[in-house]
Amino acid sequence: MFSIQKLFSKGDRFQELLEAAAEESHESVRLVIELMKSPRNTQTYDDLILSRRKEKKISEQISNELVKTFITGLEREDIEALARGLFRIPKAAEKLAERLKIAGHHVDGIDFSKQAEMMAKATDAVHEMVKQLRRLEDMEKMKAFNDRLQLVETEADKYMMELLRDLYNGKYDPLRAMVIRDVYELMEKVVDRCHDTGNVVMQIVLKNS
Repeated sequence: MFSIQKLFSKGDRFQELLEAAAEESHESVRLVIELMKSPRNTQTYDDLILSRRKEKKISEQISNELVKTFITGLEREDIEALARGLFRIPKAAEKLAERLKIAGHHVDGIDFSKQAEMMAKATDAVHEMVKQLRRLEDMEKMKAFNDRLQLVETEADKYMMELLRDLYNGKYDPLRAMVIRDVYELMEKVVDRCHDTGNVVMQIVLKNS
C-alpha cells in the first residue's frame, strides 16, 4: 500500500484546501473563545461570522474540485469526510456565539475559562493533524495529537457532569440555569466536533499507512 507521504504532492490542491479549512476552523474557535470573555463585543462576533463564511466557501470549493477531478491523492470519500468534519467545527462555534449573544446578562459572572482551555486544545490538535497530513513522517506524533483530543473530550464530558450537578442543585434561578446549561452544551459540542474530525484524520492515516 502506498505511504501517505506519496499521496499528497507539494502542490496538491485538496491538501491546500483542507489546510485552509482547518485554519478557518481554528480561527472560528479562537474568536468564539474571545467572545466568551466579552459576549457583547460585536466586532469579535462579526469577525467570527466572516471566518465561518470563508470556511463555508472553502468547503464548497472542495466539493466543486471533487466534481472536476478524476484522480485524487486520497480517496474521494475521505476528502469529503474530512471537509465535512472541518465544516462542522466553525458551525458549532457560530451556534455558540449566537447563543452567547442572546444570553445577555444571564451569563454575566460565569467563568468559562475551563471550557475555553479545552476548546483551544481541541482545535489546536485538529489544526496540527491536518497540516501533518502533508508531511507525515512520524506516526507517533499524529497519534499523540489524537490522544490529546481523546483526553480533552473525556475531560469535557466529566466537567460537563460537574457543571450540570451545580445547576441542578439550585445554584441559579430556573431561567438562568436553563440558559447556562444551553451554553455549556454548545461549548461541549465544539470539543465533540473537533474530536470527530480528529477521528476522521486518524482513519485516513491508518487506511493509507
